Amino acid sequence: MARTAYDVIIRPIITEQSMEDLDIKKYAFEVAKDANKVEIKQAIEEIFGVTVINVTTATVRGKKKRQGVMPAGYQKTWKKAVVKLSADSKDIELFQDMV
Repeated sequence: MARTAYDVIIRPIITEQSMEDLDIKKYAFEVAKDANKVEIKQAIEEIFGVTVINVTTATVRGKKKRQGVMPAGYQKTWKKAVVKLSADSKDIELFQDMV
């Protein structure tokens, strides 16, 4: 069964750093752990109708957490993608209301 673009892109990442990068057309997303840069680029272009010129990815390790004394556990490990849009590409409206 083929994956859809919505299976690759999980959610946008809204942080202070990602909001500052909106001026230079950089957007951050949580993506599927097994997604590669080509799949991420195609999914963003399909969902938002923009032109992506660069994709960088990073695997974010889960932080150690505990409740009470025992047992200690970890949050989930996830993958982050930062996409850079071309200068003539339109903005992603999802982020524009946050600024």
